[in-house]
Amino acid sequence: MKNEIVVISGIVLDESIRLSLVELCQFAKASQEYVIEMVEEGVLDPEGSSIHNWRFDHKALKRLQIALRLQQDLGLNLPGSALVLDLLEEMEQLRRKLQS
Repeated sequence: MKNEIVVISGIVLDESIRLSLVELCQFAKASQEYVIEMVEEGVLDPEGSSIHNWRFDHKALKRLQIALRLQQDLGLNLPGSALVLDLLEEMEQLRRKLQS
């Protein structure tokens, strides 16, 4: 019998953490141009008035990672990814209401 070792890696973030544009791109392995496009499309909503002082919360990192997967795995464009992300969030809110 062959034994295989599976290595799973990840990042644990404090929910109060705020990431800069550079940090967000590093964690998600995304380009700054892609993140800027996501902000322009309204997919991500950073705190701060300019690119240089943008701060993103843990939810933005999750949205970015999901959008990247939708694009890579399903070939969705940015507007399609934005729609799917909004629908997923709406479904989660409805599930929480049903459980209450």
